[in-house]
Amino acid sequence: MNVTPLDLSKLKVFPLSERQSLTRADEILIDPDQPPKACPERLIPTIQDCAARIRAARQRGASVMLIYGAHLLRNGSAQILSRMMGNDWLTHLATNGAGTIHDWEYAWFGASTESVEMNVASGTFGTWHETATNIHLAIMAGALDGLGYGRGLGRLIHEDGVVLPSIEELAAAISAEPAHPLTSARADLLQAMRSQGWPAGRIAINHRWKHASILAQAWKHNVPLTVHPGIGYDIIANHPVFSGSAIGRGAEWDFKLFGGSVEGLDGGVVLSVGSAIMGPQVFEKSISCVNNLRLQSGRPVVRDHSIYVVDLQDGGNWDWTQGEPPKTNAAYYLRFCKSYSRMGGAMHYLQCDNATFIHNLYHELNRA
Repeated sequence: MNVTPLDLSKLKVFPLSERQSLTRADEILIDPDQPPKACPERLIPTIQDCAARIRAARQRGASVMLIYGAHLLRNGSAQILSRMMGNDWLTHLATNGAGTIHDWEYAWFGASTESVEMNVASGTFGTWHETATNIHLAIMAGALDGLGYGRGLGRLIHEDGVVLPSIEELAAAISAEPAHPLTSARADLLQAMRSQGWPAGRIAINHRWKHASILAQAWKHNVPLTVHPGIGYDIIANHPVFSGSAIGRGAEWDFKLFGGSVEGLDGGVVLSVGSAIMGPQVFEKSISCVNNLRLQSGRPVVRDHSIYVVDLQDGGNWDWTQGEPPKTNAAYYLRFCKSYSRMGGAMHYLQCDNATFIHNLYHELNRA
């Protein structure tokens, strides 16, 4: 059977101003100094233990990594995380593609989130011009400076724009050094500049709500933030500018940077908050790579790390501190618990609202 691929260059896209956005940055942001919402009483000792382990990890210079899903941002935690980064309690953040899309939209537009059901039916789901354009712009411009997806977008938001070389400069660099490591990145940007009409020089993009952006705060505090997307997972694919090569390159570099933080995880802490798929999948591959390289050089594998997994599901009513359940137990199929339970560290599962957990953890850390 012959199947013709879609020609995405023919997609009709729309300005964000025409979208009915369901959440607004000014309405969701949590004031870090306000008392946090109460979490279940049974979780308080675990949160206290988590805070103690974070303090101990930072005293010894070990990594403290936060892997989060988009809802942590959408629930208003950006300012809390900014404080935690500023206090050196977090040394690495990681999210998925959706986490960056809502982040950029809050920072620039002050609003995000749409009705998937309604907009798919009308063929408008995700077809928002500014979102795809500016995220691709950030990734492609950042690549020329060796920045992956997360840091490239964080820089664009924090600095309110990017600077592009001319088409002639790109073409000349490609011609002069075709085997250069950045040749493919230069070619992607060259093609986008021609097809999208992006001008050379500084492109100013004013982000009035950058305080609502975790990406911008990470760039501000010089904390690495990596992005681990899937090709076709995110609405930035719904636009003629869509470049799987640019997204893939940024994600490749971010996976390697993520591994650099896993390398420093001995005696450290991993927080996986609302990341049911990306977090455990990326972490298990990364720690395997780190252990592979360590063993080749005669070093021991990553050890003595603590993992705290937070989600709204009940964890299958299984005590994950005792290891994973048998395959006959439904809890065995909870990837966000099972994968982390296999990663060599002490894994704790907390059934809790993600923003409530982070806010309570922040206040517990402040008590020291």
